[in-house]
Amino acid sequence: MRGPRIPLSAAREIAGGMGGADADARAALQLGLRPNLRQFALLVLVNAFVGAVVGCERAIVPLLGERVFAVASSAAVLSFVATFGAAKAVTNLFAGPWSDRVGRRRVLIAGWLVGLPVPFLVILAPPPHWWIVVAANVLLGVNQGLCWSMTVVSKIDLVGPARRGFALGLNEFAGYLAVGAAAFVTAYLASVYGLRPVPFLFMFGATAAGLALSIAWVRETLPFARLEATQAGGASEALTLRLAFATGSYRDRTLMSCSQAGLVNNLNDGIVWGLVPLMLVAAGADLALVGLLVALYPVTWGLSQLITGAASDRLGRKRLIVGGMLLQGASIALLAYGSGPPAWAAAMVGLGLGTAAVYPTLLSTVGDVAPPAQRAALVGVYRFWRDAGYPVGALIGGLIADAAGIGASLIAIAAVTGFSGIVFGAVARETLPDKQKA
Repeated sequence: MRGPRIPLSAAREIAGGMGGADADARAALQLGLRPNLRQFALLVLVNAFVGAVVGCERAIVPLLGERVFAVASSAAVLSFVATFGAAKAVTNLFAGPWSDRVGRRRVLIAGWLVGLPVPFLVILAPPPHWWIVVAANVLLGVNQGLCWSMTVVSKIDLVGPARRGFALGLNEFAGYLAVGAAAFVTAYLASVYGLRPVPFLFMFGATAAGLALSIAWVRETLPFARLEATQAGGASEALTLRLAFATGSYRDRTLMSCSQAGLVNNLNDGIVWGLVPLMLVAAGADLALVGLLVALYPVTWGLSQLITGAASDRLGRKRLIVGGMLLQGASIALLAYGSGPPAWAAAMVGLGLGTAAVYPTLLSTVGDVAPPAQRAALVGVYRFWRDAGYPVGALIGGLIADAAGIGASLIAIAAVTGFSGIVFGAVARETLPDKQKA
């Protein structure tokens, strides 16, 4: 689909962020996937490196805390998840308004720069100073909040409203496929070379590659959002942070529903990230099997989003979100009750499928509701609540695991996840125009 053209004056506005591509800046630009395919594909690749960076921690860091730093408490082990999520949540909140002022590209590059020290802090942290790893994860949270937010918002800017679900499905596909691939690769490297330093040198390579791509070839997309705002009519002024927070948190019932579902989604993701590797090792799985099982979840999640993102543009957002949350809850319960690699693998695949139905569709719903001029701020509020699920999950899941065991913690999170899906179904409205009366 060919979108409306952007005026030449607006096209010139982005020349400073185009890395020397002045000839392209002189040409009139259009909204839509096809006319922006090259830049869109580059952003997909950049987001793969964003995912790879955090994927390096999925199998390794919980075991690092237990084996190298002798952290015995589940709540203490999960402190790295809590600080990561808290830092990412707060960063998400400010990334949108900041990018409206200085541009998406500059925020993306800043995120990569913040992430560069992380692998070296983890490599050099001496036992028993677990707090250094926890502090490194604050920087990782900032890195992920800035970089992932900007790849999401930039793609929404480029494609316009017609194929938003497909665009976000591709974004999350690339990111979470890379999360799974990096989890498997680093677990294999750890099984051969030890938990440190080799797996985290891989992490540094992914960070450096993402930074290089962003500096050399990523272009500014803010003028595309301004064009869409002029075409769409309605609200044309950016929201203050206070008003955006209120709108995304409780004033709009659909945005509120998205925020609570996103929080619960990452609440259960944080528990799976922090506790499942420990559970698998305690059940007799070796490191290579742990890496494979841990990778199954984000790989399934990533691949399935190629289907679910586009499906939400045809079937509607609401039914995918409700069904996905219920499937997540059932899969987490299977993790708690299942025994042996086949059951664990089935649970991880089911969790990946459920999350794939939810993750890009929630983002698409927020994009549907938010006026273009207010999109970055409202997406930031949603992503704040979503990533607040990490510290909430770490606190609740860790305390339950310490008191009653990891299995009890998983059962509690499974129940919360299913209930969240029911709440979304009862409160949110369908936001895809063709399905609003269905």
